[in-house]
Amino acid sequence: MKKIILMTAFSLLMNAGLACASTFDDAKEAYRRGDYKQGISILNQLATQGNPDAQEALGQIYQRGQGVKVDFSKSEKWYRLAAGQGNVRAQQSIGWMYTFGIGVRKDVAEGIKWSRLAATQGNAKAQYVLATIYSDSSSDAHDAAEAVKWYRLAAAQGDVASQVELGDMYSQGKSVLQDYAEALKWYRAAAAQGNAPAQVFLGYMYGLGRGTARDLVRAHMWANLAAATGSRPGIELRDELAKTMSSQQVASAQKMSRDCQARKFKNCD
Repeated sequence: MKKIILMTAFSLLMNAGLACASTFDDAKEAYRRGDYKQGISILNQLATQGNPDAQEALGQIYQRGQGVKVDFSKSEKWYRLAAGQGNVRAQQSIGWMYTFGIGVRKDVAEGIKWSRLAATQGNAKAQYVLATIYSDSSSDAHDAAEAVKWYRLAAAQGDVASQVELGDMYSQGKSVLQDYAEALKWYRAAAAQGNAPAQVFLGYMYGLGRGTARDLVRAHMWANLAAATGSRPGIELRDELAKTMSSQQVASAQKMSRDCQARKFKNCD
């Protein structure tokens, strides 16, 4: 009898050890194969042991409702625990929640606090959030210079929204000196990532000759690329440009558009 009890105890200890040995990668693999229950079980184990990556992952899961009901209070709880341990993604996420009042009471000061922690560590999404806060002229936190600074840092890392925003700012002279060449630079960067609004803006700039020589063929090419995504402004600009172009010019623009798509928008200009 004693032998059976000892063997049972040993078996329980072994199973407990295996459960404790579950790793963050095990949780990711469980989620990958659609076993959300197992994935969340592992993440809960790790998170309650203080693992910041597991805490941040649970924050995402409850925010997005991945295998669970959306629960912003749980999402905020796990993000805050991970952020307090220096997890940059969690700092960015909780900053976003408070800045825009997503699932929590809007608190811009709290949003700035967490977003700045992530932004100063190079997180482009947090840099963009900071920039939007500082660019809001109706906010007590409005600071045009800070907005431009953070937009530029995020844009330099490839953040499309920041690139488009900088293009708008320089083309309109909003919070910066108007500079069409600089606007063109940032619109090109966003357009090269397939961003339709940036492609439309490039179409307008080439069509009007702003920051570059006037080039209706290239203007049509960019408008046509945007139109191919279903962009209504792209369709309208392309059709208006075509009215002032020869059939040969339109055919040339269409070929350039196809070539650009084949190169995934790289080196199209």
